This record gives sequence, structure tokens and C-alpha cells, in this order.
Amino acid sequence: MKTDTHPQYHTINVVMTDGTEYQTKSTWGKEGDTMRLDVDCKSHPAWNGGATKIVEKGQLSKFENKYGSFLSGTTSKK
Repeated sequence: MKTDTHPQYHTINVVMTDGTEYQTKSTWGKEGDTMRLDVDCKSHPAWNGGATKIVEKGQLSKFENKYGSFLSGTTSKK
């Protein structure tokens, strides 16, 4: 097996969008580097009210009119 083919696995600091920090192991950067996130579970719509934004734009109602609401078990009438 060749030597030095695998990336270095070390501890880095991760800063969330709200300023909270935690340490994790990664191959990104160097030992002790800080990764600042632009998007995370506290700021991304998929985790933070994404469903309400889809309903506001009418995308969910368009889908249900076309295909029925498979989540509730009803079908659409044409």
C-alpha cells in the first residue's frame, strides 16, 4: 500500500450562522482551522419553515390539484 495517499484527519472548529461553535474531525483545512458556515440547519429553509414558504407560493396546492394529496390518502377530481 502506498504511503501518504490518505488525507490528514484532524480536529477543526465549525462556526454556525448564529455564532455557536463546535469541534469536529475533518479532512478540510489544517489542525485548528475554523470553518464558518454560510448555510446550516438554523438558517436553511428546509429546516426552518420551508414547508410554509412552499405553501405560500402555492406550489403545494398546485401539486395536490394535479396529483391529489398522497399524504392524506385523497385523490384529486378532474
